[in-house]
Amino acid sequence: MSRRVVRQSKFRHVFGQAVKADQMYEDIRVSKVTWDSSFCTVNPKFLAIIVESGGGGAFMVLPLTKTGRVDKNHPLVTGHTAPVLDIDWCPHNDNVIASASEDTTVMVWQIPDHVPTRNLTEPVVTLEGHSKRVGIISWHPTARNVLLSAGADNLLILWNVGTGEMLLTLSDVHSDLIYNVGWNRTGSLLVTTCKDKHVRVIDPRKQQVVVEKVKLHEGARPIRAIFMADGKIFSTGFSRMSERQLALWDLKNFEEPIALQEMDTSNGVLLPFYDPDSSIVYLCGKGDSSIRYFEITAEAPYVHYLNTYSSKEPQRGMGFMPKRGLDVSKCEIARFFKLHERKCEPIVMTVPRKSDLFQDDLYPDTPGPEPALEAEEWLAGKDAEPILISLRESYVPVKNRELKVTRKNILDNKPPVGPRRSHSACDAALSRPSLEEVLEEIRALRQTVQAQEKRIADLENKLCKFTNGTA
Repeated sequence: MSRRVVRQSKFRHVFGQAVKADQMYEDIRVSKVTWDSSFCTVNPKFLAIIVESGGGGAFMVLPLTKTGRVDKNHPLVTGHTAPVLDIDWCPHNDNVIASASEDTTVMVWQIPDHVPTRNLTEPVVTLEGHSKRVGIISWHPTARNVLLSAGADNLLILWNVGTGEMLLTLSDVHSDLIYNVGWNRTGSLLVTTCKDKHVRVIDPRKQQVVVEKVKLHEGARPIRAIFMADGKIFSTGFSRMSERQLALWDLKNFEEPIALQEMDTSNGVLLPFYDPDSSIVYLCGKGDSSIRYFEITAEAPYVHYLNTYSSKEPQRGMGFMPKRGLDVSKCEIARFFKLHERKCEPIVMTVPRKSDLFQDDLYPDTPGPEPALEAEEWLAGKDAEPILISLRESYVPVKNRELKVTRKNILDNKPPVGPRRSHSACDAALSRPSLEEVLEEIRALRQTVQAQEKRIADLENKLCKFTNGTA
C-alpha cells in the first residue's frame, strides 16, 4: 500500500475565530454604497469605517480599544460633499488617513490620539485633479507622502500630499473604469485591472505599460490583481461559466497562469488580502460569510488551499490589520475586521502552538512605520526595500506625531501659539499660506487643467473618428 505524503507547512492548522461580543464594535451604520472597496481600514491605533450620512460623505474613526456599543453622537469625519468610496491609513504615520469620494476629491486628515468632541470637517489638504468620482486610493509602500488615486475619469494620479502637488498623471493608459490598483513591494511598479478586461503592469515614473494581458479571467465580472513579494501576480475573477477563480501569474510568461483554481458560483467579487511574511492570501467575497485562505509557495502547484473560516452573517466589507498590530504572544498571524450591517466584528487567525515563547518562524522582521525614501527621491528614480522591524518585543504605536518636515510640507506646519479650538481636528497642520504656497497651488491647478484639456482633445479625436466611420 502506498502512503499519502502530506505537504509540510507550519500554516496547515491556521484557524480563525471571532472575538467575544464585548470586543466587537456595535451600532455602526455601515455605508450602503454599491462600490467594491473594503469600506474599512485599520492600523495598530485606529479602526476607520465608511458610514451612512445624510447630505454628504463620512467615515468614522475609532480607537482600537473603544469596543462595545458606539455612541450615536460619536464624531465623524465629514469633509466630503458626496459619499466616501475608499479610505486608507498612511503606512508611515498611524494618525494620517486619506479618503476618496464621489465629489471627485481626495482628502488627507490628521487624526488626533484623543477622541474629538465634534465632527472633523477640515482636512489637512484637499487634492483636486479628477473630473469624476474617485473610487481608489493607495499609499506608496516605501516613499513618504506619496499617494495614488484612481477615478472614474480613467485617470491615475500620484500626489505628494506633503505639498499638495500632483507628481504624475497617467491619462492615456486606461480606456475604461479602473477596478483596482496594487503596488509591488518596493513601489516601483503598479498592477491595475480595468473594465476593458486588460490587466496592466505599469511603471508609473516612466508612465508606460511594462506588460499587459487581455482577459486574465474569461468572465465579464470584475477582476482583482495584487503583487506577490517575489514579483508574481495573484488574481481573482470569473470563468466564462461565472465560476469564481483564483490564478497565479509569472510576468516572465504572462500568457498562461502557473496556477488556476475554480471555487464556486457565487457572484461576489473576491477581495484578496496578502501577508508577504507568511505568504498567505486570504480571499473575502462581498456578501460571502466566509474567508478562504491559501499558501503561496515557490514550487508547483504554487497555490495550496489551507482552510476556510465560516460564519452565518455575510460581510459588507473587511479591514486587514498590518502585521505590526498583531498579538505575537498568542501566535496571531492575521486579524480581520468584518463589517456587518450594524457592527464590526474582529476575526483572529492563529497558528496553534504550545510554547509561550516568541515564535521566530512565524514572525520574520516586517515593514515598520518608517519610510525608506522621500517623495523626491522616489520620483527621481530611486527604489528601496521597506525598512523592517522585529516584533519580538511587540510593536508599540507611537503617540500622535506630525510628519517629518520637508519643503513646503503643509502637513507639518507647526500650530499657532494660543488656545486650541476644541472642534478642529487639524489646527496643528494648518496655517495661513505663504506667497510661495499660493503660487505653487496655482501652478498645480494649471497642470491639472492642462491634463484635462489634453484628455478632452483625445476624446474629441476619437469622436471624430467615430463620426467619420473610421473607428
